[in-house]
Amino acid sequence: MYIRNSYTANNEAETIAFMQRYSFATIVTSTNNLPVATHIPFVVEQRDGELFLLSHFAKANPQAKELDNHVLVMFMEPHAYVSPKHYEKEQSVPTWNYIAVHAYGDAAVLNEQGDQLMVMDKMIRYYDIGYLAQWNGLPDDYKTKMLNGIVAFEIKVTSLQAVNKLSQNRSETERENIIKAFEKSADGNEVAIAEYMKKG
Repeated sequence: MYIRNSYTANNEAETIAFMQRYSFATIVTSTNNLPVATHIPFVVEQRDGELFLLSHFAKANPQAKELDNHVLVMFMEPHAYVSPKHYEKEQSVPTWNYIAVHAYGDAAVLNEQGDQLMVMDKMIRYYDIGYLAQWNGLPDDYKTKMLNGIVAFEIKVTSLQAVNKLSQNRSETERENIIKAFEKSADGNEVAIAEYMKKG
């Protein structure tokens, strides 16, 4: 991904925290030299100093057959339009503030039922902890039938590219103008961008 030097995000802990917060992402693979993408939730976790992404496809999704390749997962929220009205000079152009992370890695399909159940357990604990007791009480044959309809996998991340484009090239006054306007916005993306702008 193209990243202007001043927008490069170098703090890995902050990048991982961002991925965990905005974990509904886009996985991209290649089929016959054509990119293929699916939008799915991920569990982002660290193990023994390495980063892993866990998720699953519906078995009917053709992309599930492409997981023996190097893959790209893109995390791309939040983002917000920045109007020139926030700038000190009239001759200014609009832009877009955003945060994005590209995670490259090697995917492995998890064929063992125990591993598949592990993925489901982690996803439920992350996204819907209130459902866990109900899930644990479901009959084993129901769970087995459900698992037969998915392809669980994990990705060992080999490279991270992260961009924080948050008006770093503007004056302090202009940045304050944007933050104040975004903090009052009804748009959740603008509020989140203001939060990240204040951090750094």
